[in-house]
Amino acid sequence: MAKARFKEVPFTGAEAAAEAMRQINPDVVPVYPITPQTPIAQKFAQFVADGIVDSEMIRVESEHSAMSAAVGASAAGARAMTATSSAGLALMWEILGVASGSRFPIVMNVVNRALSAPINIHCDHADSMGTRDHSWIQIYCENAQEAYDNCILALKIAESVDLPVMIMQDGFITSHSVQNVRIYEDKAVKKFIGKRKLDKWLLNIDDPVTFGPLQLQDYNFETKYQQEIAMDDAKKAYLKIGKELSSLTGNRYPYIEEYRLKDADAVIIAMSSTAGTTKAVIDMMRKQGIKVGLVKPVLFRPFPYKEIGKALANAKYVAVLDRSFSFGANSPVYGEIMNSLYPLARKPGLQSYVFGIGGRDITEKDIENVFHDMLAGKITDKKKYISLRES
Repeated sequence: MAKARFKEVPFTGAEAAAEAMRQINPDVVPVYPITPQTPIAQKFAQFVADGIVDSEMIRVESEHSAMSAAVGASAAGARAMTATSSAGLALMWEILGVASGSRFPIVMNVVNRALSAPINIHCDHADSMGTRDHSWIQIYCENAQEAYDNCILALKIAESVDLPVMIMQDGFITSHSVQNVRIYEDKAVKKFIGKRKLDKWLLNIDDPVTFGPLQLQDYNFETKYQQEIAMDDAKKAYLKIGKELSSLTGNRYPYIEEYRLKDADAVIIAMSSTAGTTKAVIDMMRKQGIKVGLVKPVLFRPFPYKEIGKALANAKYVAVLDRSFSFGANSPVYGEIMNSLYPLARKPGLQSYVFGIGGRDITEKDIENVFHDMLAGKITDKKKYISLRES
């Protein structure tokens, strides 16, 4: 596949996601507004109003209904997409499992925002981390370009393994900030995506099928095991389909991004927009001769344990930056990194940090301090907190 022509457009992360949805032109888009996701639905609604897409946009009364409508549409054989944030994702809780358990390839853009209470409209990862065991593939984006590319990638992965996908971007930081985004020509994107290939669908009266039956001890275990196998398949499909998209865009779609890692003594693990800030700090410290690097997880479910373990095998110190709590337990990303390091004969010093809760900024100086603490051997078995007022 030859590289597609593109144009650079100043887009917010939300606009970039909506633009990818326009090119996909899904059959059904059920939506309910919630800050800071609303601009995705708003932009796509304009495409519908202007007749640019022929999607059936359903304005439902809640996010629970939005995912329910997406489930119904997908069961009927339609391509269904939606978007949400925070409490909206939490309200979908019941139906998220219906979507994945029924093996519907729904794609959902999630603009990360803190969960209540107290009420907060700014970014942390509590919402999507709370759904990490719902059998949804999860992809995290650093910037608007990744929000655009990963939306296109997600649809093809979803339909290749019959599992739903969430694409995460940081609320306001990415969703409302303008960047130059390469938008590839419509015909190239449409050719890449292709048409949904249906095996069974609800409205095929010549081959009746049941969705969502009662399963007790007889078959439920086997159904859930099949979801586990599908997740294993999704990990393989992610790389395969990523290579196909790379031939179109020239961008790479790895499980993890390694930045100046090869000879790094101290490494930070950071996801989404924080990875970009970390790269700037690394460049500055490298000019001072300090060997530091970054591992940015992109694919969070299924999680690339072996690949991360291999990437960190030569590091002396590793700091994991989590933008969410797992109250009473290890923070979500930190726990997965611990699992990745367990098989290594020589394990690096490992430190857990929590930061950015409720949208609190993390600065370049904060990240520089993390690196300096690691290089000074200041490693403990307790969580540390960045920019926290302590009494």
